[in-house]
Amino acid sequence: MQPENKIALVTGGSRGLGRNTVVSLARCGVDSIFTYNSARAEAEAVTAEVAAIGRKAIPLQLDVGQASTFDAFAEKVRDTLIGLGAQHFDYLVNNAGISHHNSIEKTTEDELDTLYRVNFKGVFFLTQKLLPLINDGGRIVNLSSGLARIIIPGSAPYGALKGAIEVLTRYQAKELGPRRIAVNAVAPGSIQTDFSGGMVRDNPELNKQVAGMTAFGRAGVPDDVGPMIASLLSDDNRWVTAQVIEVSGGLAI
Repeated sequence: MQPENKIALVTGGSRGLGRNTVVSLARCGVDSIFTYNSARAEAEAVTAEVAAIGRKAIPLQLDVGQASTFDAFAEKVRDTLIGLGAQHFDYLVNNAGISHHNSIEKTTEDELDTLYRVNFKGVFFLTQKLLPLINDGGRIVNLSSGLARIIIPGSAPYGALKGAIEVLTRYQAKELGPRRIAVNAVAPGSIQTDFSGGMVRDNPELNKQVAGMTAFGRAGVPDDVGPMIASLLSDDNRWVTAQVIEVSGGLAI
């Protein structure tokens, strides 16, 4: 269990793994500030679900691909924390991201630039802007992907940038160590969400193919990942830092 009065900030918390993480944290007694890009109705549904658990989840709009807005966003976070009776938060989960499927040969410069802005540059600079608001002794989790390890043609740009996230995680762990901030990466396998257009969830043939690649014989679901992230953020894992933890049901071992 988490100590009481902890606060998390989760990007991309209105859907999929981000939503599951917010709800899982609420079940551990942690309130959240979470971001959404355009899915306002879904964000409000998360707030209601968390309220039913007896905790708070406050949505803030953010496009993580627009780093020029991060200063203003940090001020919104500061004001939101005051409303929660706090000056700092404890856990940052950099979950928001976009998918990409194209070969090295056919990927365009615009595609790569967009992927970079959201999946790497956004993580780098949003964390930088929020560091003054994170409590010493806090935790950061960056979302990577099994595609940083498992090579599937058509995933090179996405997998490479997730690999960069894993290297960034280790540097963050070293540089933030004096503040006792633990930084780890979580690398999910193929999960049944609406990510990538819901292709693992909605394509029976692909779902069966993924299931055949895991040790447990099925594709993952959000409940396989969100509770693990909540656990990693807890004090039970205070001595774990600079690690990449794959949560994939033994994908391609």
